[in-house]
Amino acid sequence: MEAATLKPAGNVKVTRSDWLNAAMAVLVDTGVEQVKILTLSERLRVSRSSFYWYFEDRQRLLNDLLALWNNSNTGVIQRHCALPSRTIAEAVLNLFRCFVGAEAFDHRLDFAIRDWARRSADVRAVVDRADADRLAAVAGLFARHGFAAPEADTRARILYYMQIGYYAMELNEPLDERMSRVAGYVAGFTGTPASPAELDAFVAHVQQTTTGETP
Repeated sequence: MEAATLKPAGNVKVTRSDWLNAAMAVLVDTGVEQVKILTLSERLRVSRSSFYWYFEDRQRLLNDLLALWNNSNTGVIQRHCALPSRTIAEAVLNLFRCFVGAEAFDHRLDFAIRDWARRSADVRAVVDRADADRLAAVAGLFARHGFAAPEADTRARILYYMQIGYYAMELNEPLDERMSRVAGYVAGFTGTPASPAELDAFVAHVQQTTTGETP
């Protein structure tokens, strides 16, 4: 999550998205307690009164932040799980794609929301629903490739919990090192090895996404 661009003083109008982006940056950097109207107005270099053009109050802003997080982070997992795939290995590689690139799953935002949930039962309920939706999407990926419901659910949990745990441990693994393990991860998660063509397509996607160049 990039910090919101500061607006110059004067008659420059900030948008609703500017307020949300600034709030998201503060949430990620310092926690929900610092997501305050005054803090955001100073960050954007505008008066507090402009906030009320877009939001009834701080709670509405916080609610919209939750919705934005869910639409982005949960949505990107659901969309990648729904991508067409001929094999279960290809399906899991499609899912892996959602964790790479500028528009990918934002793990810093995810953990900021989870930290917030420790302080709010209402937010905890939203996070629990999001986790259930994500697990359902991953389980559906396995089910479409012939796995019975109990096994699809178990494999989904192994894959999803591993991915979240990877971020929680802050491993900071170099991309090349992580890529060297992809074939093993696919085999471990699915019981089926990915084909060389499937792995090559995934590597090409990652290289293009992270460098902007087609290999």
